[in-house]
Amino acid sequence: MSKRRLIPKLQLKTSSFDPQRMVLVITRQFDDVIEIGDAVSQAKIYQDQGADELIFVNIDRVDKSVQKLAKIIAKVSEEIFMPVTVGGGVTSEADFRLLLSNGADKISINTAAVSDPGLMARASDKFGAQCVVVGIDYKKEIDGTFRVYINNGRTRTDLDPVAWAVKCEGYGAGEILLTSIDNDGMKNGLNIDITRAVTSAVSIPVITSGGCGLANHFSEGYLKGQADAVSAGSFFAHRDQNFMQTRSQIKNSGVNIRVYN
Repeated sequence: MSKRRLIPKLQLKTSSFDPQRMVLVITRQFDDVIEIGDAVSQAKIYQDQGADELIFVNIDRVDKSVQKLAKIIAKVSEEIFMPVTVGGGVTSEADFRLLLSNGADKISINTAAVSDPGLMARASDKFGAQCVVVGIDYKKEIDGTFRVYINNGRTRTDLDPVAWAVKCEGYGAGEILLTSIDNDGMKNGLNIDITRAVTSAVSIPVITSGGCGLANHFSEGYLKGQADAVSAGSFFAHRDQNFMQTRSQIKNSGVNIRVYN
């Protein structure tokens, strides 16, 4: 069985203090945005600490410029040497091409996948299914059901996250990035039930995220949720514990994950 992956998620938005600069931020339930630093510098730290991959997402609600995002990824690709997934504002094959040519290995789409499902198939045909990651942001409704949200969690759809994941695989997606909006930044653990439901329903890799506050939350994502990877942002931004320490604890829980000596 392939080793499970531990992936930092770096969220980006235009700085409130400098409109010409994109900065690294963390969020709570896709809101309460806090600026925490420079994305390129943090990416280098994550590489030194042994992250398996990185995910960059532009969550700017005003400026979704793929060109601006491409410039940052170009800088990142000069400094680090690990797989990078990039998303936020991608709406076309041209956007895929731009980001891939600037150092991205995989492209994540969310809103565009819902509004134009054919983009998944077209991108998969042109660039390979391994390049197409579909982000599924979901939230629990008052009636107890779960629904997919788009536009940075602002717009509710009628899509069920599990059924949507199955459809995305059929359209040509090569990977699913699941994020619980309810748990985002709350540090109360992943949504294991939805994670497990999705991993059981699709044959492509699933990354789960939203809610990691303890090392055992990662382990639950792998062991109970059967996720191929767990991604987190806030967990490492506010803790002294680094990737190497967390990775060792995950390994000790019985997860097949890389460990550095």
